[in-house]
Amino acid sequence: MHVVPLPALADNYIWLLHDDAGHAVAVDPGDAVPVEAALVERRLELKAILLTHHHPDHIAGADALRANHRVPVYAPHDERIAIATRRVADGEAIVLEAPRARFETIAVPGHTLSHVAYAGEGLLLCGDTLFSLGCGRLFEGTPAQMLASLDRLAGLPGDVQVCCGHEYTAANGRFAQTVDPDNPSLAARLQQVAALRAAGQPSVPVPLHSELACNPFLRIDSDALADWGHRRHVADRVARFAALRAAKDDFRG
Repeated sequence: MHVVPLPALADNYIWLLHDDAGHAVAVDPGDAVPVEAALVERRLELKAILLTHHHPDHIAGADALRANHRVPVYAPHDERIAIATRRVADGEAIVLEAPRARFETIAVPGHTLSHVAYAGEGLLLCGDTLFSLGCGRLFEGTPAQMLASLDRLAGLPGDVQVCCGHEYTAANGRFAQTVDPDNPSLAARLQQVAALRAAGQPSVPVPLHSELACNPFLRIDSDALADWGHRRHVADRVARFAALRAAKDDFRG
């Protein structure tokens, strides 16, 4: 499976997955235009669309793509995603014939209550739940829900490639350094990100094992984050996560 992050809108990535036979899947197409352009340029035929959550910057292009290509649209149970042709829930498998692929649906409430991720073919298509060096804002869910969702994703194989919905890595990293300043893995990752961005390349996908070593929202039980929480008089891991997310919301670095 070939994995192509298509830049869209201000800082989104639409994920285009395709096989050697030219069959493609679009994930979270917030804009149809870059998808259509990539299909033409790469001589691909769109076969399916996967949606992780209802926000317009992830679904706004799905209607036009479905109208042009007559493909199924997989999405969580949420009436705000009216374009869906098949609803999926936690634990359900999506099996595609072309490109031949299988994805497990994982419920990851937090950013939104109905958010799902798709794991399969060595990929984690996680929308706005997990970012490189960060996580999504809690627009609808609770800190406990989001932490449980991240815990589930953290339990996937370490070589899974994290395919998130936005290019936020550098900004997330600046915050991460304020709470985990002595982390050599984080410092190395930020050097890598700086080089990639300077060359006009995306910072993702990234292996999950890198995120487990660098991302403070996946390191809530580490000594560094425990010390950070202790200085703020929060010992419980959920309260520590809530404080960390609130600190990121307020961060202006």
